[in-house]
Amino acid sequence: MIRRRLSNSEAIHLGFVIKSKGSDNRNPRYYVSEDDEIKLQKFRGVKVEVKSKSKSNEYKPKKEFVLSAWNSKGHMMEIDEYCKVYNLPRNDISSYKLVSHTGTPFYNIVFKENTIEIAKEEIDFDSIVSKYIKPIKVEVDKKYNLFDFDVLTYSDVHIGMDTNSKNNSMYSVLWNEEEVMKASNEIVSKVIQNQSSDLLIVDDLGDLLDGFNGKTTRGGHDLPQNMTNTEVFDCALRFKMNILDKLVHHYNRIEFNNITNDNHSGDFAYFLNSAFKSLAEQKYEKISVNNYRDFINHYFVNDVCFVITHGKDDSTLKFGFKPHLDTKQIEKIDQYCKHNDIYKKSKKIIFKKGDSHQTLFDMAGSDDFYYYNYPALSPSSQWVQNNFKKGRRGFVIESFIGTENTIKPIFL
Repeated sequence: MIRRRLSNSEAIHLGFVIKSKGSDNRNPRYYVSEDDEIKLQKFRGVKVEVKSKSKSNEYKPKKEFVLSAWNSKGHMMEIDEYCKVYNLPRNDISSYKLVSHTGTPFYNIVFKENTIEIAKEEIDFDSIVSKYIKPIKVEVDKKYNLFDFDVLTYSDVHIGMDTNSKNNSMYSVLWNEEEVMKASNEIVSKVIQNQSSDLLIVDDLGDLLDGFNGKTTRGGHDLPQNMTNTEVFDCALRFKMNILDKLVHHYNRIEFNNITNDNHSGDFAYFLNSAFKSLAEQKYEKISVNNYRDFINHYFVNDVCFVITHGKDDSTLKFGFKPHLDTKQIEKIDQYCKHNDIYKKSKKIIFKKGDSHQTLFDMAGSDDFYYYNYPALSPSSQWVQNNFKKGRRGFVIESFIGTENTIKPIFL
């Protein structure tokens, strides 16, 4: 028996009782036999060559498994009762049809399969990396004590995005691996020029990768891509390691915070950032990497609390955080801060988001926290160009002394 993450439709196809998704909103695991594994691969469209283990006259076909639509009183169940009896997620059903001409009536159900599952825990990056990486001790010659800490923030790198897939883009901009690495070198250069302390915080606010298999995390529409999945992974890892390898010689301590719950990268970004975490922390002693899976997260540096999010999540939100604060957004952030006792533990709260591809720093919309929007590092997609405008791309460098901070947007 092996364990597999199965969608609702896959579980029903194999005859399992539906399990609920976990707290991370990922598909649940089931124990799958060898025969079930073959059936699963066929269901997924994978050609499977099966070697017979018995003679033809020994074969007995397996009886098809169905969830009977009869209730305990002998009446035909409606779809809502059917879902309740068999623990099926009613809201995840896109269509259904009652099949009553068979010996046992049942519902033929089609589920909304709207998430991409990549099980990171099936690969132990730490044990793999430790075979090839030996810790490197880096000494920093020059000391910076002007400020308490520096912060580098970038968002929406969208590695793999094709901005001119049909050769009719209004503002044709090349965004391939070479351009992505140029952007990482520009980040390094500007951070070094503006260094004012020995501690650097690096926040990646999500949508690092443009998609997986040319789809968003919700699988809602196709994305024009100029890289394969493996090329996207390799480019993203080089992007992050390039920033680390060049800045580690200038700071005594670097802490990375990565958002991996967003509407483009999702689990693919978690998979990538897990590899980055293993490489970074085993290669350098003074590096720490935090990969965040929740929609909203927070961390403290001295008396400042940073509440970070991409702005949209991987599956549930129809509308994310807007560039401008409104009463609903203020209430949502306020409730998060109260729930986590952030007001009691910090003297300054800064809410940070990406997604909107805009550079806006609101310090007056709320009396309790600042509301910062960060620019996209990538160029605008063709859809954004046609529907809005070309836009400005870049990243932001900040320096903190106590609770006071300076902000320097860098546009490319």
